[in-house]
Parts: sequence; C-alpha cells; structure tokens
Amino acid sequence: MKGFALLLLYAGWVMAAQAQSSISSNVPPPPNAGWSFIPDYTFTGSQLKDWQALGSAQWRAQDGEITAATNTSAGFLLLNRSYQDAGFHAWFTCPPGTEAGFLFRLETRNDTTNGVLVSIKDNEAATYRIALDKQGHELLREKLRPAGSIVRLAPPATTQTANNNRPNRPRPAGPELPLQRPETAIRNNAWNQAEIFIDASIIRSFLNDGREMGAAAEDHAGGYGPVALYAAGTGTVHFKEIGVKDIAQKILPAETTGPRFKVQRINDMYYSWGAAAADFDQDGNTDIVAGPYIYFGPDYTRMREIFPAAAYNPSKEFTEINCQYTFDFNGDGWPDIFTGPPRATVYLNPRGASRRWDKFEVIPSVQTEITVFRDIDGDGRPELVYGADGTLRYAKPDPADPAKPWIVHNISGNGYMMGHGIGVGDVNGDGRTDVVNPNGWWEQPTADNGQPWQYHPAAFARYGHRSTGAGGAVMAVYDVNGDGRNDVVSSLNAHGFGLAWFEQQQNGSFTQHMVMDDLTGAKPGDISFSQLHGTAFADVDGDGVMDFVAGKRYWSHLDNYFDPDPYGAPVLYWFRTVRDAKAPGGARLVPELIHNRSGAGSDVLATDLDKDGKVDLVTSTDRGTFIFWNKGTNKPAQ
Repeated sequence: MKGFALLLLYAGWVMAAQAQSSISSNVPPPPNAGWSFIPDYTFTGSQLKDWQALGSAQWRAQDGEITAATNTSAGFLLLNRSYQDAGFHAWFTCPPGTEAGFLFRLETRNDTTNGVLVSIKDNEAATYRIALDKQGHELLREKLRPAGSIVRLAPPATTQTANNNRPNRPRPAGPELPLQRPETAIRNNAWNQAEIFIDASIIRSFLNDGREMGAAAEDHAGGYGPVALYAAGTGTVHFKEIGVKDIAQKILPAETTGPRFKVQRINDMYYSWGAAAADFDQDGNTDIVAGPYIYFGPDYTRMREIFPAAAYNPSKEFTEINCQYTFDFNGDGWPDIFTGPPRATVYLNPRGASRRWDKFEVIPSVQTEITVFRDIDGDGRPELVYGADGTLRYAKPDPADPAKPWIVHNISGNGYMMGHGIGVGDVNGDGRTDVVNPNGWWEQPTADNGQPWQYHPAAFARYGHRSTGAGGAVMAVYDVNGDGRNDVVSSLNAHGFGLAWFEQQQNGSFTQHMVMDDLTGAKPGDISFSQLHGTAFADVDGDGVMDFVAGKRYWSHLDNYFDPDPYGAPVLYWFRTVRDAKAPGGARLVPELIHNRSGAGSDVLATDLDKDGKVDLVTSTDRGTFIFWNKGTNKPAQ
C-alpha cells in the first residue's frame, strides 16, 4: 500500500465538488436482485473521503451514488483499503460509448501498478490482467483465460475447464412454463448489478444475477491491494450500492443447539447426503442407514457396512448418494435399502448374516438430485418419484422380482423436469396423491392409462440469486393456514436463497408468501441462509399441524465461491407453522434453530427413533451423520 500511495502523489487528484441534485434521476430502476453477502464496507453519503482518484475522470458522489464523467478520458477511483481475497457488490450503468469496470489486487512495484480488471463495454464483459504507469495510463491489457466453475484453484492452462462466460443460455425448445429464466444480458442506459469474488487464483463475476464469468488470476494469486472503480470513454458512468467484504476471513460460530433438540453425532466422515431408518437386524430397535453404514440402535455406536466404505473429501469430491430409503422390497420380512441418485440401487438385506449386502441397479437413469419415496398409486407400497430425460416419472419394483429393473410410469410430458424440487400430496382434495415440482402440479387420474397426468401450471420456485437453476428440495404439501385446502411449502432455489409457502386459493391458484429471503438489508438476528438443499416436513411440536425443516448444504458445490455464501454457518432450522388470522395468508412459519454446525444434505429424515411420540431428525452431510433428539414438550392442537 505504501508504494501505491507514492504512485498517487505522482498522479495528482481530481476530486470534483459534490453534486447538488440527483445524478441519475433519468436512469431506469434496477431489476429485482439482492445481495449474497454482508459487506464489511459500504459506501453511503456524499463524501469521497475513503477514496482516491487517479487519471482524468471527474468523480462525484451524492446520497450513496458515485458518478464518473469521462469526457474521452479514463479514470480510477481507489478505495483506501487493501484486500487479497474480496467479495464486491455494486450497481452500475454503462451507456453506449462508455466503459465501466472494477479492479482488484492493485499492487505497485517499480512504478508499475498491476491488477485484475473486470470490464464492461458495449454490452460485453471480460476480465483482464492490467498494468498502469504512475499517471494511470494503461501499459498492458491482457485477457485472462476462462476458469472457475466448482474449483477454487485455477487448473493449468492446458486443462479444459467449464466456460460459463456468457449470459443465461436460451432454454431448449419445449412447453411454455410458468417459471422463466430471467434475462441477464448487460443493458444500455439501465442499472446493472455486479457481484464479483476474487479468491485464491480465480476471479468470478456475476452480472445481473446471471451465470458465472470466471477467469484465471494465477499471475495475481499473491497480489494484495485496493479495489477500485473504473470509467472510460465518452459519457457518464454511475455506481451505487457499493460494498466490499474481506473473504479471506471466515467465521464459524460457536456450536449451538436449539432448546428443543439434543444433538448426537454418530459419524465424523462425509459419506452421503441422505439417511433412512428401519429395524435392519430385527432386534426391536430402530437403526439408521447413512451411506455405506448401518448404525444400530438404540445407542448408534455400533455400525456395519452394506458396501465398502470410502469417505469423500468435502473440499473436492461429491458423494454418489443423495438420498436413501428403506422398504422390504422382496417380502422376506427384512427391510432392504434403496440408494440414489444418480445410481438407483437396491441392497437386499442378508437377514442377519455378517456380510455386505447384494446390490442391484434398478433404474437406469435418475437425473434429479431430489427424489421422493412414497406410495403414489395406493397399492400400499412406496414408489420413487424422480425425473429423467426431461420428464417427471415414478418407478415401482417389478412384483415378480424387485431386483430387476423397475417399471417406469411417466407423470409429465417432456420438458417439465427440473433438477431440484419434487413433492407429493393431495393438492386438489380428491383423495389421490398428486405430484408437484417448481413448474406446477400434476393431477393423478382415476386410472393409469399410460398418458401424462393433467398439468396445472404454477411457479413454485425462482431463478436468480447467483444460482443458474431454480427449484428447491423436498416440497411439502399440507394445509398451512387451516382453510381446508392444501398449500405448498418449498425452498425456492436449492443453490440460491429463499423459502416461501404458496397459499392455495379457492379457484385453485396460488399466492406466494415469503418466509425467508436473501441477505439484502440483513440485520443482526435476521434469519437468512443459502443452499436450502435438504428439507422435510413433519409435526415437530405435536400440535397436529405439519412444520417445515430446512438446512444449508455446506460447500454444496465444493470449497469455492461458485455458490452464494458458501462459507455461511451450516445451519439446520425448523419452521413452526403458526395459524394466525392476522398474518398474510393466515399463517406464519416461525424459524427455530436446531443446530448451527451440521446443516443438511439433499434430504432430512424425520422419524420417531426412540418411540416416545416425538419426531426426531437425522441428517447426513459433509460434516458427518447426526441425530437430533426431540426433547421438547408437545403443544396443544391448533
């Protein structure tokens, strides 16, 4: 920083008087997109005392907004704080003929300043290595090669990596859906949002809440210096809602368990994102399966493999087990285990033999991370509800041999499948089980004629908030407000933010009521967390009304900044359903902490393990496998 101060003395300052009226009164308002982090520094007011100018642009500030008049020149505005790894947020305008940009790791050596520039010009964005002389003139601008996605360290230049450096890709031709991917291209004469994260050797830019634009910054991985605004060309560039966070510092809170629950960690390793429970050894106690191990009740200190165990590295690897279920598939009186996706496999119980279990792959392709295991057709046996090849489906065992490939039934036509978000329940009150996903719900017919079920469009999710997809986890169908109609409760984006319940109206339409949103304007005590990838619903407090359980899937796409708030506390909450005529929709979902050091995987198991009449919870995550014993007192019925 000392070297950079000397450079600024050589350059001189151009600090204009503060503007007397609104600078951008004619600029269209920004779209609806929020913050994914809480900044350490935010720019407010009308003084640039924390900033220093370099170059010829005229910089002004008023009411939290900074403008740069370029007049065919270029200029930099440097924040008097230095960072190596930083998160950055701003809204900006970039009219035709101008260039806007954001610089990171500006470091001066031998009268030359080097840094990384994210540039927006002529509706295009790119990332460069940049070098300046001591007057702020460019000596070098070299485009950085693509890098990013779900790695933290840029791979060698010869290694092929995912290239997401373009706005949201057009959706393939298909049905018109209620859930539409937003347009994220840079807009002339309008506000645009930028969230940028430079961490280790990768810089990731997310413009207008769109796809990652990642670049390899390995030449500056050791760089350290100010962040800066940049403007050039002919015209005026505007910036506002500027915030910066030192992401080199991470906070893991002291372990806390909510008052209703007692936590028991039964394994420390990362094996799976799901768990199931049954009496696998027929000793009268409920056991738990999570990944390769069965943990035997009642104390869950003894365990046995069902297949060879190999723990995963949560920083760099994904488990191949998103969900696990249990049922006596072959009718021999011993509960078996279903594991998947992506591989849908049945493990048959060896009936007490001290050996690993025989396995059979029963569904060739399960392409949704979320699945549901429920009796769909009323035959008393559960089926798997999932998606593959663009359609929603359910599959059931072959009654002649459950180890053979299962029988598949299509629920939807092609084009309706989403990778996240599936639920089942009687939506229309006709006594039959329907299926919901982020694009609406499908009404089960009176008889299966081999055709897709009747489709009812509804948007039960949202795009954005740094996630390229949409849709939550397990979606709940129950009567939230007590009006006799079943509603839908769901996380809105398994890799973003948001939780809402959707009130079913008398005419069958749905009204969204937000329960929890992103970190925009977050205050101490506010509840907001990302990656609601593991959810469940059950009557946690025994009042006769279902409640909703949701947890953060920590490092959901590994140890990097591809996802929003990836290092936020791995929390698990239950949202108590409180029927309240004064609340919007006639109900509130009130958050209560379960635990803040475990999170959830792709599923949460809700079951009464100890047969005391209260619902316990089990999670399997990259932090281990956990039981949450429900020690609360059941409430009176609502």
